Amino acid sequence: MMGFSSRNLKYMRSFAETWTDEQIVQQLAAQIPWFHNCILLDKVKSKPERIWYIQQAIANGWSRAVLEHQIETKLYQRQGKAITNFELTLPQPQSDLAQQLIKDPYAFDFLTLAQNVQERELEKALLDRIRSFLLELGTGFAFVGSQYHLEVGGDDFYIDLLFYHLKLRCYIVIDLKTTNFKPEYSGKMSFYVSVVDDLLRHPDDKPTIGIILCKSRNQTVAEYALRDVNKPIAVSQYKHELPASLQNVLPSIEQLEAELATIEMIESDRL
Repeated sequence: MMGFSSRNLKYMRSFAETWTDEQIVQQLAAQIPWFHNCILLDKVKSKPERIWYIQQAIANGWSRAVLEHQIETKLYQRQGKAITNFELTLPQPQSDLAQQLIKDPYAFDFLTLAQNVQERELEKALLDRIRSFLLELGTGFAFVGSQYHLEVGGDDFYIDLLFYHLKLRCYIVIDLKTTNFKPEYSGKMSFYVSVVDDLLRHPDDKPTIGIILCKSRNQTVAEYALRDVNKPIAVSQYKHELPASLQNVLPSIEQLEAELATIEMIESDRL
């Protein structure tokens, strides 16, 4: 065979040295495109981690760009790491499946927001980038609505974000918090989950799951808060820091505000 570049030949050699087990090659590595394998050889050093990414790429049909994004945001280390009470509140195997589908932290690096962002601002930003948000949530999440209205006993309540998960076959309620986790958040979420179970859940649906998505959380406090709650709830964090490569390039909020103030002064002088 002829026509291979020196770069491709080096990848071929690296591939052969990495995957010495022919069975793994046939069942996994051979099932993804060549350039997917090149990305894994470049960016992932652990063999179990490479296998996991291959399995996910096959199961979810990831493109090369999506695979690279998932590696860069360290999905392998984040998947299934949320604090939950699923083991006590969901039957097997749904509890294990639900645990593996929820991450900690969620990477919202596609957002450009101030660190002191308000909850409605965060919600609007996520909805404005709904495609990126759904990609970060993972395969199977179907968006139902934001500020979803529920009427209970003549009072009005609004869920920040409501989803339906096609694989789990259940509603998923997300409550956004731009503060550290507080124990009382679990009581509010338990209320939302109960109402959705009663008003929206179809008899064939699985129990509704709640995700409290906070700026940060204390693991011990979160575990105590969920211990005696009888509704399936997860507590996760989110991060929306810019990639390191852009942090020194883009202007800060203070610089933008100063620039806008200068522009306003110039415009007022012209008038």
